[in-house]
Amino acid sequence: MHANSSSHRELPSNQANGEFITEATLRARAGERTEKLQLMGLTLPGVALVTMLVLAPMAWLFWLSFRNSSGYTLDHYARLLHPSFTATLSTTYQLSFLVTGICILLGYPLAYLITQVKERMAAFLLLLVLFPIWTSLLVRCYAWLVLLQRRGLINSWLIDLGIVDAPLRLVHNFTGTAIGMVHIMLPFMVLPLYGSMRAISRDYVHAAASLGASPIKTFYQVFVPLSLPGLAAGTIIVFVLCLGFYVTPALLGGGRVMMWSMQIERNVTIYADWGAASSLGVVLLVSTLGILWLVGRIIGFEKVVGGG
Repeated sequence: MHANSSSHRELPSNQANGEFITEATLRARAGERTEKLQLMGLTLPGVALVTMLVLAPMAWLFWLSFRNSSGYTLDHYARLLHPSFTATLSTTYQLSFLVTGICILLGYPLAYLITQVKERMAAFLLLLVLFPIWTSLLVRCYAWLVLLQRRGLINSWLIDLGIVDAPLRLVHNFTGTAIGMVHIMLPFMVLPLYGSMRAISRDYVHAAASLGASPIKTFYQVFVPLSLPGLAAGTIIVFVLCLGFYVTPALLGGGRVMMWSMQIERNVTIYADWGAASSLGVVLLVSTLGILWLVGRIIGFEKVVGGG
């Protein structure tokens, strides 16, 4: 009896707070702490991998952006105020916003259509959406060159049909670059939208209809708000990927469309100036994070991560 009572005796250390903790409770809490430490230990390889592949290169990038042959300097950032760099940054964001907007206008109806058709047709449409991802980026870019050049298929058809008298300038400019980027980025908009729309229960739509809402009103007031997490995720994915595009603007832009990534490449390969290239990368990274933070504050971070 004495041994049994001593194993569950109340410890007086917390009596001042009105709490009585037994030894069994202390052992349970110790077990919980041990389990947490074990779980943290399991995450250490992943944390180390992220540190080596993401955090360490970013820190090295920041460090190089403030260095030159003579030591620490702000010259790399000061030269970014030159009109050539500001114009390049403006072009990068204009093209990224334009491509993202077009992908939203094309991707939302397409994703909605896929969710409304039968399963076999939906699988076929998804296959068409995924097919560009399985094709080489260079192949897609050169295919658009064949289609959009002055004597390409599109201009030939337009002239044969009498729609235009002279070939349109559809390549080696802003227009051709935007067309190629939309083709590449559209799947990255459709897939998050499709996943979000598939998760919407049809009971909500039926309930709104039973309460007298018209199909259009049901769509805009019930279906669209529930699909916003997928729209936000697709928008961020497309926008961030567009900011780092290099191959498509280089081929379809013909050197006339200068993106920020192309400036970084020139500073490294032509001028061998890693400090200047690092400052370009830092500015692009900070400005992108700032825009994403602003968007998250406006629409809510929970919508981006799928919280609804």
